[in-house]
Amino acid sequence: MKSIYDYSLKDLEKYFLSIGEKKFKAVQIYDWLYKKRVDSFEEMTNLKQELIKHLIEQFSFEHLEILSRLDDVDVYKYLFKLNDGNKIEAVLMHHDYGNSLCVSTQVGCNMSCAFCESGRLKKVRNLIPSEMILPILQIERDLKIRISHIVLMGIGEPFDNYENVMKFLDIVNEPKGIELGSRHITISTCGVVPKILDFMDNDKQVNLAISLHASNDNLRNKLMPINKVYNLQLLLNTIKKYVAKTNRRVTLEYIMLKDVNDSISHARELADLVKGINCYVNLIPYNETSHIEFKKSSKERILKFYDCLKRNNVNVTIRREFGSKVMAACGQLRSNYEEGS
Repeated sequence: MKSIYDYSLKDLEKYFLSIGEKKFKAVQIYDWLYKKRVDSFEEMTNLKQELIKHLIEQFSFEHLEILSRLDDVDVYKYLFKLNDGNKIEAVLMHHDYGNSLCVSTQVGCNMSCAFCESGRLKKVRNLIPSEMILPILQIERDLKIRISHIVLMGIGEPFDNYENVMKFLDIVNEPKGIELGSRHITISTCGVVPKILDFMDNDKQVNLAISLHASNDNLRNKLMPINKVYNLQLLLNTIKKYVAKTNRRVTLEYIMLKDVNDSISHARELADLVKGINCYVNLIPYNETSHIEFKKSSKERILKFYDCLKRNNVNVTIRREFGSKVMAACGQLRSNYEEGS
């Protein structure tokens, strides 16, 4: 039985037409699900009992179990249990511009980035749209807040789950539903070039972020195995095509790893690499984990790196640090739970 939360508004309209009902029933259900936030079909009082009975027989109406919630200053880390027993994470961060939720797209990850906790436990399966939607609804209810921004940057590679992620975007972006603006949504990819090209032609106004994390191929090959398939030259050429087609600026994410990628020579190399591209570089202080040997760069070293990029006319920001006390690194809470540590 398929979850009602897996359906976009257009999907539901088609479904109701297929069973001889008026398609406006889909709008009514979306209003109950995402505006009124009911917990059952029985609460949808403007639907006939016969239709409610049909919906109960055809669709599930589930919630996810919250296994853990860890709190720190302006950050909440959630561990959810899916209906099949697998576990995913979500991180809510309070910013001055609103509440941003980091959403997972897979159970585990096959990208095997050396610094990333998510990839230590390999991909089990893709998440379906409802498993990306339900954490939003449940966290809003749990914290009594409105989520204003979503980042697909949790466990998993979003472009390795492309179709489900596109359906998820349709659902969260729907004005008659959750109504989250496209420009408040960011997809982060480690550089799956064919899917970046597909996304470029998808005509969604969603922000794109690229996990770069290295300024040359030798280093990126060591940190991110995907670079051996789609190297920096190919990736950057693809980014240029994306910018030219969409006229949208791209974010380049760069995790600062002590004595690995944080020297002034790396900064100069990075400045040369991104020259002429409509982008900005987001320097990310590393969240250390007990399972991985990398350490975060010192504040002094990050500031010197930042200054070097600035002097070379690169648009650059330093991401505020979040959640060092709540295992906020992607996959860290899940792996600790699974491994009993």
